[in-house]
Amino acid sequence: MNRIDRLFQSGKKDILSIFFTAGFPHLNDTVEIIKTLDKKGVDLIEIGVPFSDPMADGPVIQHSNQVALANGMSQKVLIEQLKNIRKETDIPLIFMGYINPTLQYGFENLCKKAVEIGIDGFIIPDIPLDVYQKEYAEIIKKYDLRFILLVTPETPEERVRLIDEVSSGFVYMVSSASTTGAQQNFNETKQAYFKKIENMNLKNPTLVGFGVSNKETFDAAAAHSRGCIIGSAFVRALEDNPTIEAAAESLISKVRGK
Repeated sequence: MNRIDRLFQSGKKDILSIFFTAGFPHLNDTVEIIKTLDKKGVDLIEIGVPFSDPMADGPVIQHSNQVALANGMSQKVLIEQLKNIRKETDIPLIFMGYINPTLQYGFENLCKKAVEIGIDGFIIPDIPLDVYQKEYAEIIKKYDLRFILLVTPETPEERVRLIDEVSSGFVYMVSSASTTGAQQNFNETKQAYFKKIENMNLKNPTLVGFGVSNKETFDAAAAHSRGCIIGSAFVRALEDNPTIEAAAESLISKVRGK
């Protein structure tokens, strides 16, 4: 069974997914970050493939992309780093990247390599929905991977339903229409949006991302979804703490309140 499916079918609530940029802060940190997050009780990991123009990301993750690229990270280097990752961990792993480097590598070739090393799915936010359906959905299905699509507060209900139908694994519920970045709380408007999506009873489970950085934001979002995705806050923690373990402990204590 696909590890993403296994996680959600387990019935677990308050799922914690962590994003980090591969190659940041150092080129060869990738495996150690994954192993540390797994050891600390994270449920799902999104591995960011750095790109020179990460349009969905705020300044913290943009900076990490620049550093990672300067360090020499690429899709090819990342795959080489992860070739033995399944000897180390069984945690669900997702590649999060952009269409340009994905197509440069070759979409089907990337899917094939992803399966070989044990990646479970993809998030590629700048692939248009109709293009994904026409050109890539069958390839994802062929390799039994999951493809996670995003909805925002501005997404009309009819399109939310279409995205839910096309998505697999889960639906990524973006907390706002802006770029990624930590927030201290979610206002009533955002919480009403979370509840609206919850009440639509989508076929896929949902995780909330963009802005989750502490226990207050995590609890507010997880009340209407299966859990949350944290990116900017962890990337910042990697920069602010002396070790990967300290960064993980610092963030998880803020989110879990332990």
